[in-house]
Amino acid sequence: MFEAQMNTLRVEMGKKGLDVAIITDDDNVYYLTGYYDYLHMEFGRPTLLVVPREGASLLITPTIDLNTAQSKARVDRIAAWNDGMGAEWRAELPTAVKGANCIGIEPNHMPALVRSYVDDLIGAKNLTSVTPILTGMRMIKSSQELELARHAGQVANAMMNAGRVAIGDGVPEFEVALATSQAGTRKAAELLDAHYDDADMSPNTHFLQIMASGETITKTHHRATTRVMKRGEPVFLCFCGMTNFHRFKLGFDRTFWIGEIADRSQVAVYEVALASQQAALDALRPGVTAESVHAAYAEVIQDAGYDYPFRCGRATGFSFLETPQLVTGDTTILEPGMVLAVDGSVTVDAFRAQIGDSFIITQDGYEPVTDHPKTIDHLVL
Repeated sequence: MFEAQMNTLRVEMGKKGLDVAIITDDDNVYYLTGYYDYLHMEFGRPTLLVVPREGASLLITPTIDLNTAQSKARVDRIAAWNDGMGAEWRAELPTAVKGANCIGIEPNHMPALVRSYVDDLIGAKNLTSVTPILTGMRMIKSSQELELARHAGQVANAMMNAGRVAIGDGVPEFEVALATSQAGTRKAAELLDAHYDDADMSPNTHFLQIMASGETITKTHHRATTRVMKRGEPVFLCFCGMTNFHRFKLGFDRTFWIGEIADRSQVAVYEVALASQQAALDALRPGVTAESVHAAYAEVIQDAGYDYPFRCGRATGFSFLETPQLVTGDTTILEPGMVLAVDGSVTVDAFRAQIGDSFIITQDGYEPVTDHPKTIDHLVL
């Protein structure tokens, strides 16, 4: 998979007249080489992938991660650098770009520290963006990526089912987070053992559990706390960060109630949210624009008298946010092989309902990769 994607990048670089590409986004480095580190810029240690249109690819990475790079990276050469030694990561770049007239970078993803050096070394007139090439490549998933998406869906389903069981009157939110993390990790471990020869890939879920209950329900990205849930309250679970199997991300959300719906006005709000997702799914198929799916969703919400909503969804893959986005202004034509998170949502002063799932665009429609009941009679626990 990685070798094929690297070869495709070189072909596309030739079409655009790029001599060299300097890749610094860690998801793109993984997409092209299979290598990932756990430090990167969060610890001030850049990793750079240098891809010439013709010639040897070069991975510049910290010495502290050299063993991992040698084990994982599908590149022609690795240059390790050490903290405080010589020019560090800068040492290899002058030679790597020497003689190149057009050099591609990722303007919105290149760390400021690296960008400053690259600007001084190369000069703005020789720099262009390689992002459109990579974005275009990553929109349509390979068969291997689609299998990862399906497995990620199984992990997400396991987490949602565990969260559903853990929610209850008198239960603190963090107990739900513990249950979902354990269930997701165990399902991921099962899938890794059965389908992948990758002993270094961790099954453990990560990213703090997004959830809210009771009076916090309108806080969209609230994390699990010590708050004790009560009968009659709504509870929101979101796995858009935790669904990250083998580095493949998905979107997945549900709203529940404990025992009963104490505030019956919430029923009408939820039904509109559910209808808005269904409208989006009725529009979801190859050959339509991304914004048309959002328009179908938004029309249901606004016709019911609620405010214009946030985007209906987004593409996912090795990054949490990819192209296209299901939002006004994105005229990308949907194609088979895209993976999209599609939401339905309505927010009012004291309540917010959201339903979200992920789908693979197929030749004649879509394939769901997450699955959990959506009707209210199945969501009152």
